[in-house]
Parts: sequence; structure tokens; C-alpha cells
Amino acid sequence: MNKPLPNSIAAMDAAHQIHPHTNLRRHLETGPNELLVRGQGIQVFDETGKGYIEGAAALWCSSLGFGNERLAEVAKQAITDLGYYHNFRGSGTPQAAQLCSKLADIAPEGMDKVLLQSSGTEANDTALKLVWYYWDAMGEPKRRKIISRHEGYHGTGTLTSCLTGKTKFHEGYGLPFSDFHYVTMPYYYRKAEPGESEQQFSTRLAEEIEALILREGPETIAAFWAEPVLGSGGAITPPEGYFEKVQAVLDKYGVLFVVDEVICGFARTGEMWGSQTYNLKPDLICCAKALSAAVIPISAVIVGPRVFEGMMQQSDRRGSFTHGYTYSGHPVACAVAHEVLTIYEEMDLVTHVKSLEPTFLAGFKALEDHPLVGNIDGIGLIGALEIVADKDTRAMHDPALQIMPMLDRLTREHGLITRLIGNRIALAPPQIITQPEVEEMFARLKNALDNAVNNINA
Repeated sequence: MNKPLPNSIAAMDAAHQIHPHTNLRRHLETGPNELLVRGQGIQVFDETGKGYIEGAAALWCSSLGFGNERLAEVAKQAITDLGYYHNFRGSGTPQAAQLCSKLADIAPEGMDKVLLQSSGTEANDTALKLVWYYWDAMGEPKRRKIISRHEGYHGTGTLTSCLTGKTKFHEGYGLPFSDFHYVTMPYYYRKAEPGESEQQFSTRLAEEIEALILREGPETIAAFWAEPVLGSGGAITPPEGYFEKVQAVLDKYGVLFVVDEVICGFARTGEMWGSQTYNLKPDLICCAKALSAAVIPISAVIVGPRVFEGMMQQSDRRGSFTHGYTYSGHPVACAVAHEVLTIYEEMDLVTHVKSLEPTFLAGFKALEDHPLVGNIDGIGLIGALEIVADKDTRAMHDPALQIMPMLDRLTREHGLITRLIGNRIALAPPQIITQPEVEEMFARLKNALDNAVNNINA
């Protein structure tokens, strides 16, 4: 993009807004890639009027697409009725009570207590506090150590960056702090040893977790953190038997299991929760993003009975549960989120996603033999393909060739926005997408891949 014109919106953006995950010096010169000004259905439109299929639901989160008037009316009414009130010291609002009840109704069996927050990062940070709070209540305050996974993503707060197993989130910040440990990501295509089956790979990874627990001392291990599907790690589904074997290790040593459903929750994987897709037994679930279809910030920690019992003991001991944020349980956000869950019921979201899953996965399968594609992976309405230079050796392109930025440019030229993660192209479209729209999304992706081959061979 050329340098933005003086006094334009793009110039204002370049001069004053600090953008996450952006080269700040370059942004001062070039401004934003595009300015998105409106949305309709699964598409967003820039200031020139060009439309793009949002193949990644923005940041995995715009489950109901864009420009939803029904949710706007709900927000307007909630603002008109009250606008704001907190939920501290026993105060409440109908909106927060109704949302928590609805969440409890759809949560995995036995999990019916809800702690409202405002973002996925806040939810994970709060869950971390609850883990330590629980072990203190149980008389085991030495249980402080957390096991996470390389390339797992759980937020960018100070502590949640430590939960996140991506080194770029640590570099320059003096992170991670001690007591955070990382194990191999369950990425069979890249991490399996030659000749190793998926079951054998899963066994090895579960044994790695057990070895870490024994090395550090079971009496010091507080919790294991995991996404059902690694989202920002590359939209990577777990190998066969992985969670079953990991769950057995956690149960053996009494380690809490925190499941980060910020991306996977609300039918992204084909069931309402990724925990249900993979038969997990979480002690805590963190959710956000699709909880409000991303139209307003809100998140929640869904608390299982084991941890809630510890919270009650602490509340008895210390007089109250001393945690909360000004905007947690915000009535406007709760009203919108409640309406979103109502829409999910009306559209039978789980059935809708399951009906589209074969077409979605077939779209990836059709690209498996493409000369640039080394691996495909997906479930429900989340998946990715991996770009390689050599399909046999799985070698990646020389970074100097800038293959992934080129693919990003080409997909956008074809009216498709994807999520690029390393050398993987991920798709997780709004869950309101239709079968013809799924097919059109993959047609645009194929055109971009074909153009890339032509550019490489030119």
C-alpha cells in the first residue's frame, strides 16, 4: 500500500493507532492494509466497496457473521434500560443471571457455575487464579506449576502469555515466569517420529507429560492447560488417542485440567464444546469469542464442582471471593450474549455445523494433491492446510521468497481473508455459512494457490 493521503482516515490510523501483531515502523509509513467499513453475512467490505469472504471469522470469533441488526437492537435496549451495573458484593442484573443460567444449561454435564469476564485472556488469567486458589483451599499451596503445550495460545496478558507456548509472546518481555512448563504440541504431521502411528505418538506425548510431573514432583503440579484444537498453533486437531491418554495421566496424579474453549466453544468443532467432541473431563472451561458472536466483549469461566467447592471453602475462610473486574457481567454484553445463545438454539447450531462439515472437509481434501500443499487437517468448521516446497520431504520454502505474504495478498485479491499461521493457511468461517458459500470459499482459495504456483514458476 502507498503512503496514506494526509488527513485521510488511513493517515490518522498510521499516525496514532498502535496495531497488535504489526511491524510498527512499517505501519507508520504505509498505514492499514485496508479499512473495513461494513459487513453483511459472511462478508466484510472495505472503503472501496470490495467484498471479502471472511474465511477466518475475523479472529475465529464472528460466528454469526457481520452487521447483525437483531443483536444491535438488543444492545440498544439494554443500554436504554440500564446501560451499566456491576455484579460486586452480591449485586446483580437480570441480563447476567439469565446468561449464566443459559450457559449452565448448555455446559458439559455437572458444570453449572459461571464466572463472567470480558475477554479470553481475562478468562484464562482468572482460571489460573482459581487453580491456585483451589490448591490453597485443599492445603496444598505448593501446587503452583502449570503444564502447557508448545504453540498453545491462551492470551497475551502477563500471566496468560506464560500459559501461551509461543516464544514470540515471551521474547522482549522477560517471560515466561518460573513454574510454567511446556510439552510437545500434538502435531502428528511434524512431530511424529518415522514409522510412528498416531496412537504411538499420543502415547509418547502422554508419557512426556507424566515424566515432567514425576521430575518436578506431583505435589507441585497444579494444572494442565489445553485447547481441544490448537487454534493459533495452526488449526491442528489432536492425533488419535491423545486426550484419552493425557486425561489418564492427569487423573493419576490429581492434576486439574483447564480446557481453553475460547476458539473451540459453541459448535466450532461440531459439538457445542470441543470438550464434548473429544470426550474431555475439564475442571474449568474458558470461553469467549463466539459467546457473543464477537459483537461485544464478554467471556466466562465455567467452573466444575471440584473447583467450586474449593472456592466456597476459601470464601468461608476469608469472608468473600476476592476477585472481579469492573466490566465482568456487564448487562449490555450479557444481553447480547444471551440473544446469541438464543439464536444458536433457533438455528440448531450444532446440527448446522455437522451438516456442513462434510463439504468443509471435502474442500480441504480436494486441495491435498495441490503442488503447494503438504498436509490438510480439520474438524467441524475449523481446519488448515500446510504450504510446503517439497511434498515428499515436507521441506518449507526459503523465508526470503515470502511465499506466505504472497498467498495472503493473492487470497485477498480473490476476495478471501484467511488466517495465516507460519506456513499454514487456516479457515474457520462464520458458522452461518451455507454450503454454496463453503464451496465458493474453497474455489477462491484454489485460485490463489494456482496463482502462487504460476508466480513461483515464472
